[in-house]
Amino acid sequence: MSVAKGVPGEFQLAGKTALITGGGGGIGQAIALRFAAHGAKIHIIDLNEDAAKSTCEKIGSKGGQASYCIGDVTNQGALTSAFQELSRQERIQILVNNAGVSHIGTVETTSEEDFDRLLRINVKGYYNCMHAMVGHMRENGGGVILNIASIAGSAGLPDRFAYSTTKGAVIAMTYSVARDFLAYNIRCNCISPARVHTPFVDDYLRRNYPGREGEMFEKLAKSQPIGRMAEPDEVASVALFLCSEEASFITGADYPVDGGFFNLRG
Repeated sequence: MSVAKGVPGEFQLAGKTALITGGGGGIGQAIALRFAAHGAKIHIIDLNEDAAKSTCEKIGSKGGQASYCIGDVTNQGALTSAFQELSRQERIQILVNNAGVSHIGTVETTSEEDFDRLLRINVKGYYNCMHAMVGHMRENGGGVILNIASIAGSAGLPDRFAYSTTKGAVIAMTYSVARDFLAYNIRCNCISPARVHTPFVDDYLRRNYPGREGEMFEKLAKSQPIGRMAEPDEVASVALFLCSEEASFITGADYPVDGGFFNLRG
């Protein structure tokens, strides 16, 4: 995608290819669109073909380059094969681990099946992607890995036992990968958003609070000290910075995008 008029010279990704999991919607789509607007070629891995195709079409309509493949991040064999095929065609400089699922429940109400499902997607899925990609980055002079974590990984949230467990693991994995591959010019950071207004939130409210969606949305929004939820574009802006050369001195960091949630709660 040619850089749009008015886009500043900083934070450019021209000549780079970014691989984004879960790029079909929400935060992943916002990151894909933002990266493409700043010159990156985008490749999306998603289970939802229609959503992935829609993101690619939006990028293409503005002159950018984007492609997608249907992939399950929990399937290491298939994922590694897909990564190898893609990396044979071009160098991948950026990996964004975004695909994940949420869950509501305490340790008492969380079933073993749900706990295993969240670990498989939110933890093993990230591991699978990094496992498949770090060798390629190491052999090609480095790269950037960005993991989408959550404020739930470092703050005690009610009824988020399994989700908090997995996002805490994502933060720890980020620190570990940053340390282990520092010498190979591979930077690894994560972003920890608080509540972000995505279609997931709207669907959750419709399912669980029919007729009270507006009331409950306002309650959830006000739980952030800043008084509202984040927008996906706001997370994408931080992602762009962390994956750009302007952040070349930053690795092993967890960036909160939380409207003051962690430090300013009453």
